[in-house]
Amino acid sequence: MDPSEHTLARTLTLKSVVLFGLAYMTPLIVLGTFGVVADTTGGAVPTAYLLALCAMLFTAHSYGKMAAAYPVAGSAYTYVREAIDGRIGFLVGWATLLDYFFLPMVIWLIGGAYLQAQFPGVPFWVWILGFIVLTTALNIRGIRTAERVNDLLMLFQFLVIAFFVLLSLRHVVQLGGAGALADTTPFANHATTLAGISSGAAIAAYSFLGFDAVTTLTEETLEPKRTMPRAILLVALIGGGIFVAVAYATQLVHPGSVFADADSAAFEIARVIGGDVFAAVFLAGLVVAQFASGISAQASTSRLLLAMGRDAVLPRRAFGWIHPRLRTPVFNILLTGAVGLIALGMNVATSTSFINFGAFTAFTFVNLSVLATYVRGRRAGERPRVLPYVVAPAIGAAIDIWLLAHLDSKAQLLGLIWLAVGIAYLAHLTKGFRRPPPKMDLAEDSHAAAIG
Repeated sequence: MDPSEHTLARTLTLKSVVLFGLAYMTPLIVLGTFGVVADTTGGAVPTAYLLALCAMLFTAHSYGKMAAAYPVAGSAYTYVREAIDGRIGFLVGWATLLDYFFLPMVIWLIGGAYLQAQFPGVPFWVWILGFIVLTTALNIRGIRTAERVNDLLMLFQFLVIAFFVLLSLRHVVQLGGAGALADTTPFANHATTLAGISSGAAIAAYSFLGFDAVTTLTEETLEPKRTMPRAILLVALIGGGIFVAVAYATQLVHPGSVFADADSAAFEIARVIGGDVFAAVFLAGLVVAQFASGISAQASTSRLLLAMGRDAVLPRRAFGWIHPRLRTPVFNILLTGAVGLIALGMNVATSTSFINFGAFTAFTFVNLSVLATYVRGRRAGERPRVLPYVVAPAIGAAIDIWLLAHLDSKAQLLGLIWLAVGIAYLAHLTKGFRRPPPKMDLAEDSHAAAIG
């Protein structure tokens, strides 16, 4: 079989990968969840995001190490399979499917909810189908087409964020003078508690889901061993910096945590700082953000399925197929769009429960993969450095396990049921666990970049 039938074209630069990661994270999500985090932290939202950023950087560091060691698509699935064990790698990939498969659905669901609230006369299913059809068509056309659209949508999203922050700062100065900009109460006030900040950080950590998604684009990235580790850290740092800055400016405008409706607190604040006109622009920004995020999420999901299909842990003929002319995994893209139709019968809270279990399971095992790499290196006579290969991933794994343990009971139950199904399928695939799951040769020549 011609190796090029299972390879992707290398066209993405560091800037492209970083923008895809930021689109996946959706920087505007900090405003979408502001009221909820403010209520949890007692009005100390930027502190929660600062703590979450510090926590996520440890895991981002581990993703960078593994992406440099294994510069192919597959993300956590590939890293755990190669560093620890093929069976465990399969189960991590299976758990990660909860995150990757259902995140596009949640994104489209949230976007549809925004639009239906503004245009109640239009049926909800129209918005969902519109999101799915447009993003699916763009991703099938190719990663370069999706990238160009993504760049434009991200530009608009950043403009909305910039205007929100500037209008917030202007509002604060008009009410309290320039000295009010140095107020520290958004970071800590009389209602701040360690328990509240910790709970808020657990919620805020979900906003960072996406820095890891860029690793699924490894085989379409130029110089991946150099580019990927830098891109992963940049996505986490830039995204986290935006979250903290926007949360601080917003908390200055509205100290404390009392809102008419915590779920739509940002709309309330947008009207205060810019009137109805800016509130409408802000709504447009949120919808655009969801659309951009949907493009990136669907692209990443299709690449994870491609990696598992090429290894034949999923049917290779369907999941491992790349369109010969478009050079995209068309079947996987269409399947992800079809799963999005489930959004027509679900709400945001239920669908989000699927995501968190898979994400933090993957984060934990990627950190453990770095530790396993250290052990293998020592056995082979190498001397890997302790700080990046032991201390940092151990801290990252501990944080991720803590977050996993603090998910709500529904998320844990759904995750365990999904994992049980994966174990049953793995038992069938490996003849009762007597043999390792199939995999492809990861030699460089088998993944030579296709031209196009």
